[in-house]
Amino acid sequence: MMHVHDCLAIAGKAVSGTAGRAASAIVHDSPDVRLVVFRFDSDDSVAMHTSTSTVVLSVVSGTGVISGPVNGEIQDVTVSAGSVVTYEPNELHGMRAPHGPFVVLAAITPRPGGRTTAAA
Repeated sequence: MMHVHDCLAIAGKAVSGTAGRAASAIVHDSPDVRLVVFRFDSDDSVAMHTSTSTVVLSVVSGTGVISGPVNGEIQDVTVSAGSVVTYEPNELHGMRAPHGPFVVLAAITPRPGGRTTAAA
């Protein structure tokens, strides 16, 4: 069944449990993919971390900084609405908004704890 999600509306209702951390909300969750929307106000961030899944970050609105490996070194890249950034499993990545608002939709596939593939 098709579902249409309004990422900006969902981001507007997202909450953060910690000052300085981006607010987030799950948009969609299935064994194949988890979609999470992040809303950053000025100086909010998501600390550098890794995921065992592929991560695709799509900038919905605003401008912010996404960090990760570029040519073997961790670098900061300024991105804005329309930008898409991809990370392979176990790549270090993080996000921040020096001047919010900034909204990012993350697709994490497979969802952590979701489907696994059989060993070849």
